[in-house]
Amino acid sequence: MTLDLRVYREASPLVLSGGLYDYQLHTAPPIPLLPFTYPPFAALVFLPLSRLPWTVTVCLWQSASVAALLVMAGCASRLVPPTPMDTRGRSRVLLWSAAGLWLEPVRHTLDQGQVNLLLGALILGGVTWLRTAAGRGIAVGVAAAVKLTPVVGGLYLLATRQWRAAAWTVTTVCGATALGWLIAPKESARYWSALVMDTQRIGLVWSVRNQSLRGVLSRFLDHGPGSGMTWWTALTVVTVVATLALWNAIRCGDRLGIMIAVELYGLVACPISWSHHWVWCLPAMIWLAHGPQRQWLLSRVTLAAWVTATATRLVPLLSRTEDTLPSGAPYPTPLAWLGSAYVLCAVLTFLTLGLRPVQAAGHEQAGFAAVRTRPSTDARHDRG
Repeated sequence: MTLDLRVYREASPLVLSGGLYDYQLHTAPPIPLLPFTYPPFAALVFLPLSRLPWTVTVCLWQSASVAALLVMAGCASRLVPPTPMDTRGRSRVLLWSAAGLWLEPVRHTLDQGQVNLLLGALILGGVTWLRTAAGRGIAVGVAAAVKLTPVVGGLYLLATRQWRAAAWTVTTVCGATALGWLIAPKESARYWSALVMDTQRIGLVWSVRNQSLRGVLSRFLDHGPGSGMTWWTALTVVTVVATLALWNAIRCGDRLGIMIAVELYGLVACPISWSHHWVWCLPAMIWLAHGPQRQWLLSRVTLAAWVTATATRLVPLLSRTEDTLPSGAPYPTPLAWLGSAYVLCAVLTFLTLGLRPVQAAGHEQAGFAAVRTRPSTDARHDRG
C-alpha cells in the first residue's frame, strides 16, 4: 500500500544526485516496477518527504489527502449556482466528503498515496477562494508543474476570461520548469526530450486501469495502440461534445460546469488516465445532484452511472479479471465494454452540460460577468 508515496519519498533525493529516472520501486505483478514519472520540479516538491520517518510521512500525507477531499467537496458546493453557504450547505459538504471516501478513484488515491486529491484541492481551492489573479494563476500553475494532467485547469481560466490569472499560470509553469532545469539539468533534459512522451514507461495503455479514451480504444482493438484514424475520429467526436458542454456552461455562467467540462475532457483525452486520476468524479456528482439541472432525467441517469461505476469499485474488479487473461489472448469484448465506464460517464456528463437550455435571454453576458467577478467580489481583486 501507499506504493506511489514510497516512490515520491525515495526517488526525490535523486533529483539532486542524479538517476531520478533510473529509480524503480520493486513491487509485485502485474506492475512489478514503479518508476518516477513526474517532471523534475515534482521531485523538488516531494524532497522534504525524504527527511521524515516513513510512519510520519504516511500519517501526514493521508491526513492532508482527506483534508483535500473536504476542500474539493466544499469548493464544488460553493461553485454550484446559486452558492449560499448556509448551514445546509456545510452539511452537504460533510456528507459528500464522507461519501467521497467510498468512491473508487478516491479510495485508490488514498491506498496508493497518490497526489491527485492534493492537486485537485489546489486547483479548486485556488480558483474558488483566492482573491487575486496572481494567486489563482499560481495555484493552477503549481499543480500543472507537479503533474502534467492538471494543466487543463488553465482552460478554466481562459474560459472564464481571467486573462491575467491564465498568464500567471503560464509564468508559474515556465518558472517551475526552469527551476528544475537549473537544479537538475541532466534529469530535466532527459525528461523533456524523451520520457515525457514515453507512455509505455508509465504502464500498459490497454490495461483496464487506464480509463482514458485511448485505453478504451486499445482494449476494443485487441491490445492495439489506440491511435491512428480510429483514435483521431473518436477524439474529434468527444472534443465536439466536450466543447458544446463547455460553451453552454460559459453561457449559463456555471463555474462548476466549466471546471467539470475541462477537467473531465483532460482525463478523457490524456493517453493514460489511471482510475485514481478520476477524483474529479466527485465535483461532477455534486453538480449533477445539486446543480440547475438536478431534476432533469439525464442528470439523474448520469449521476446513477457515476455512482455505479465508482462506488462499486468496478475498475479493481475488472483489473483482477484482466490479470487472469492468458498472455496474447484476445481482449474479451464484455470486459472492454465494462472497462469503458469512466469515459462513458464523462461523455454523459458532457451531454448533460451541453444539452441544457440557457435559462433566460441575455444570460450569456450575465454569466460571463458572474464568472469574471467571482470568487473576488469586485474588479479590484483582479489587480494582483
